[in-house]
Amino acid sequence: MAIKGRVRSVRLADAAAVARIYNEYVVNTTISFEICPVSVEEMECRIHDISSVFPFFVYETENDCVIGYCYAHKWKERAAYNETVETTIYCSSTYQSKGIGSALMQELVSECKRMGYYALIACITGDNHNSIRFHQKFGFKKVSHFEKVGTKFGQKLDVCDFELLLK
Repeated sequence: MAIKGRVRSVRLADAAAVARIYNEYVVNTTISFEICPVSVEEMECRIHDISSVFPFFVYETENDCVIGYCYAHKWKERAAYNETVETTIYCSSTYQSKGIGSALMQELVSECKRMGYYALIACITGDNHNSIRFHQKFGFKKVSHFEKVGTKFGQKLDVCDFELLLK
């Protein structure tokens, strides 16, 4: 069942909710390669730095509760990559498979097209099959597979890159 709400641009005041959602993955999964939870202050800095240049959205319920977020950010440092961005998307585990991720991704893809980006890259842990299927649903295609490049919880982890060209 879909959750009623809306996608809107992130605000600094969303930092606590965004950190809460993200830290659930940091602490409990291999989906994020960060090891330590992110403080609200650190998330405020990230929101400020990213949203001042790139699109950054949250999904807010009718009750003003942020339950998901997504953004684009620099993929590589060299100027030749300026038309390519990496995407990030997280939804509270309580609200997965309820259309929140799809609403966020549609908005992100649309805004990236509007801003003139040509390619979106999603970097996904190799065993994160839900995220792989989700990105494939939006037309992302697997373009790389790195074996055992990360270690978390004593586990060697693969990373796959998926690409969506915005023609």
